[in-house]
Amino acid sequence: MGKNKSRGYGFGTTPVFLASLSTILGAILFLRFGYAVSNAGLIGTILLVIIAHLITIPTALAISEIATNMRVEGGGEYYIISRSFGKIIGGSIGISLYFARAISVAFYMVAFAEAFRPVNQYLMAKYGIWIDLRIISLLFFGLITWIQLWKGANMGVNILWGVFLILIVSIILFLFGKPLPGTTTVPLTFKISGADPMFKVFAIIFPAFTGMAAGVGLSGDLKKPERSIPVGILTATVTGMFIYIIVAIKLHSSAPMSALASDPLIMSKIALWGPIIPIGLAAATISSAISSAIVAPRILQALGNDNILPGSKINKFFAKGEGKVNEPVNATAFSVLLVILFILPGSLDFIAQLITMFFIITYGILCWISFLEHMAANPSFRPVFHTKWYISLIGAIMSVIVIFQIQPIYAILAVLIMFIIYRLILHSHKDENELSTLSQGLIFQITRWLKIISQRNRKNLKPYGWRPSVIAISKDTFERISIVDLLRWISYRHGFGTLVHYIPGMLNKDTAVKAQESKEELVKLVEKGGAGIYVDTIVSPSKKSAVAQIVQLSGVSGLDNNTLLLEFPGEEPAKVDDVIDAAKFALSVRYNILVLRSSPRHFGYKSVMDVWITDKKYRNSNLMILLAYIIKGHPDWGKGQIRIFAAFPEKEIDENVTNLKKIIQSGRLPVSFKNIIPISYNPEKQSIERVVEENSESSDLVILGFSSGDLNKTKDEFLKFGKLNDVLFVSANENILII
Repeated sequence: MGKNKSRGYGFGTTPVFLASLSTILGAILFLRFGYAVSNAGLIGTILLVIIAHLITIPTALAISEIATNMRVEGGGEYYIISRSFGKIIGGSIGISLYFARAISVAFYMVAFAEAFRPVNQYLMAKYGIWIDLRIISLLFFGLITWIQLWKGANMGVNILWGVFLILIVSIILFLFGKPLPGTTTVPLTFKISGADPMFKVFAIIFPAFTGMAAGVGLSGDLKKPERSIPVGILTATVTGMFIYIIVAIKLHSSAPMSALASDPLIMSKIALWGPIIPIGLAAATISSAISSAIVAPRILQALGNDNILPGSKINKFFAKGEGKVNEPVNATAFSVLLVILFILPGSLDFIAQLITMFFIITYGILCWISFLEHMAANPSFRPVFHTKWYISLIGAIMSVIVIFQIQPIYAILAVLIMFIIYRLILHSHKDENELSTLSQGLIFQITRWLKIISQRNRKNLKPYGWRPSVIAISKDTFERISIVDLLRWISYRHGFGTLVHYIPGMLNKDTAVKAQESKEELVKLVEKGGAGIYVDTIVSPSKKSAVAQIVQLSGVSGLDNNTLLLEFPGEEPAKVDDVIDAAKFALSVRYNILVLRSSPRHFGYKSVMDVWITDKKYRNSNLMILLAYIIKGHPDWGKGQIRIFAAFPEKEIDENVTNLKKIIQSGRLPVSFKNIIPISYNPEKQSIERVVEENSESSDLVILGFSSGDLNKTKDEFLKFGKLNDVLFVSANENILII
């Protein structure tokens, strides 16, 4: 008996090896391997064994690695998945894994009844009696249930010892048997006429190799799971692979192909003592059934403990255990009913193909977890046992390939069922944080490498490869959202936006808490609005000092921030002084400066955007046109139009309009030439301010250039154009090309 409830019986490594190998050397070996050799040929069968182990060996290595990084509790594979990928995803896989394990018991019991076929044939010949094999399955399943409910896992493990010895003896007697009369030498690739497709054969024999993880289900009853799991399952997996290859070679050389295809118990005719094969089959299937019968209820119990199942009463019911070792009595009782349901049809091949799907999906996800753990490089992931990332990747990719090669419809159905289960669990756990440390670490690694690569290649960035990396700062983020909207439009597809909420004051414990609370509110705000921007907060004595700090920081996107966005309400002109002070610091590091003068109209219907070109050097103009194009690309402006006004003195108008059209055409900007409106005016008789107001008074957004050379003299420029609605003032301090 175990020393404590949490560690169950305190088993060592041997039960893991016995549970795994005795499940591997199960029904398929004795009943379906002759079928495999005859339908796939010797080379094909060996190839299928190798393909199967390209999934199971990486899975065994992945389980071993993850298991040695954590204290593995009851639930085996489910515990590993849920603690690595999150309980909601782990729960959906755990439910599928539970059904696969439980249905496996039915598979083994149906196969067990096949061992009594010779007895049935004898009774039929001598007494005219034929016993329904399903009755035999149910009777012996009742025996296993009694062992589970009254004797627990300890008795099951003791039985495994006897079963294992019978298996070894039966395999040895088979290998030393003589070829049957009529056996001829055939090519290694020879198959019977009308042979089943390779991957149908694979689907039928793959359950043989799923036994390698049976020992993991004992994780809650192991004294040192971090050692017992890797040693036990890896040894069992490799041993089982070699035994299957040797048995395939022996079958190919010892019986006619037609006999291999038609006689499920052909091994009994080859063995030195024929009855040992039905005995071995009975022992193998009983041991496999015991292993799965031990594991399945413990997975269900673990799901209940994690509150994964629908309803608190259901979780409490299945989580309940009895005795010092927390025996899952209720979970076992439910499993009994499920097994009986699948025993009654009695179709061995159907059950085999069904559980193959679920096992391959589970193993594939385990391999993905191991691969992602390597990629995430989480410092808390410190397994005692190490595998290689590419081995796990091979297992994951092979799982995907194989499951769709077997039967695409079954594969899609299995994935769909798992997705539905996932959605149901997610619905009942709305407050759960589904992002696990693993996924966060992976995102961190990807971001880190992208930033490094971006920084290294930044020197190769050409002026025409410019994209906006805008940082916006505002104290009134929660009062006015105009700056938020403009930032999300600019950073929608072509750039990156960072919104910084400025909090006046000195940094201390109280302001730090306030900053964190404001940041959380900002995250909710931009998420609700569907804005793909990054948010942050800053505490500083003045806006001037806040901007001085911000413009020295590197961009979080991997691209250095190159543009500062500021805002003030048009109805509060006094706030323009803060804007000018902040812009001075941006100018010192050659930032492009955007100043939004917002209005209560809040961009109106977002249908007309006017760009005013008045500078023949096009320094500001290129950036203004690019920004208009970028903003127009957002769905909010999808039905809007861009009008470009070229306002120049009469003598310069033709030349500048021609140049502007060339720029737009060469740059493939979606601006119709009919929307390029030349404005010829006489500066001595008419001010540019008056010209702009006359043409754009009703426009939703007007983009104007300004000179940042002397910001102290720029104040009046921001306050002009009083009849306009929302105005974006643009000053380009980088060499930006459209073409």
